[in-house]
Amino acid sequence: MEPTAATGLGFAHFLSQTDGVGKGVLAVLLMLSVASWYLIVTRAIANTLAQKRADAFLARFWAAPSLQAADTVLTDPALANPFSELARQALKAAANNAAHGQQNLAAAGGFGELLTRVLRNGIEQESAAAEHGLTVLASAGSAAPYVGLFGTVWGIYHALVQIGLSGQGTLDKVAGPVGEALIMTALGLAVAIPAVLAYNAFNRRNRLWLARLDAFAHDVYVLLTVGKPAGEILNPQAHIHPLPTRGAHASLGAARREA
Repeated sequence: MEPTAATGLGFAHFLSQTDGVGKGVLAVLLMLSVASWYLIVTRAIANTLAQKRADAFLARFWAAPSLQAADTVLTDPALANPFSELARQALKAAANNAAHGQQNLAAAGGFGELLTRVLRNGIEQESAAAEHGLTVLASAGSAAPYVGLFGTVWGIYHALVQIGLSGQGTLDKVAGPVGEALIMTALGLAVAIPAVLAYNAFNRRNRLWLARLDAFAHDVYVLLTVGKPAGEILNPQAHIHPLPTRGAHASLGAARREA
């Protein structure tokens, strides 16, 4: 049996025959793939750890018998997470307001307005931090197919030029190089698909995460403005009030809306 024209064809053959432009396209796809998978793995691990820390912190925070006891939870480095940082900033603002009252510009508008600004700023900072790496994933997901398509077009052009120079334009001489050039399109899709799936998954996680953080901020706001007088917050000489339960937060929030 005579060997066919396809003998020896494949990715290795295509790589050995391609020029600098084709190798540059492969290098771009490789960099996009490495960056995408690095972000996918690191963000997945970071999100998992953040979720566990947040669950542990919230369980201990709401189980604390008083604000003074809750303050010790905030200083635990093992529970450091956006929720603890948000609560720490809110309690710090409340303590400063109790100590200085309306004597500084930040407290203009009252304690409620000050606390709202502090909580909103904390949520916006976490929202910005949650966006880390998503631009790279979005860029890889949208650009990789076109980069691969460009590599395919260039590979076909390069193959047809070589076939034209050799004077062998039969189907078996054309099909092999053209088929090899399509590898670039497949590589572009292989880079893009995981990046797009990860981008959508992280976007959904961020929406749920920020919604939960926003709900916690509302609970802290109710706790500091309705559940306890601002002058008694973090005051060692003040009477220790127990933290309201989550059900009490709902009733306090309803009372605040009615007021």
